[in-house]
Amino acid sequence: MLTFLAHLTASWSSMYSNSAPLRTAVEFAHVGGLIAGGGTAIAADRLTIQAARRDADARQRQIHHIENVHFVVLAGLMVVVVSGLLLFLADMDTYLHSRVFWLKMACVVVLIVNGVRLVTQGRRAEVGSAEGWLGLKRAAMVSLALWFVTTLLGVALPNV
Repeated sequence: MLTFLAHLTASWSSMYSNSAPLRTAVEFAHVGGLIAGGGTAIAADRLTIQAARRDADARQRQIHHIENVHFVVLAGLMVVVVSGLLLFLADMDTYLHSRVFWLKMACVVVLIVNGVRLVTQGRRAEVGSAEGWLGLKRAAMVSLALWFVTTLLGVALPNV
């Protein structure tokens, strides 16, 4: 089984390395997923932070907005994860030994955990809980920071 996986990884790495259109497509998927998912999340996080200072109607509208954009964020994140896996498999030896890569992966995990927290706090806030809104605002602030830190680490990765 390990031999098969090693062969599969080597084949993918060779294909990826020798095909500019394939490299372009995978890298575009990674950046495009980040723009779609991360950009939507960043915009929603910003609006959530602002809504926390507004009246109950504005807060309720923001909760519904978050629910409406949730699919785009998840879809973008899935594209980032799949394309990231393909990028990892194309140069596994480099990434396995990169501290920046593992720090980025840790940020991705924290981003996903925080996303669950956003959903949980959003449900609490939806029923009018002041603690839910405080938690939602804090989770939005963490999300905002994590999207940028994760992106920074992704940009740093090929340069270190």
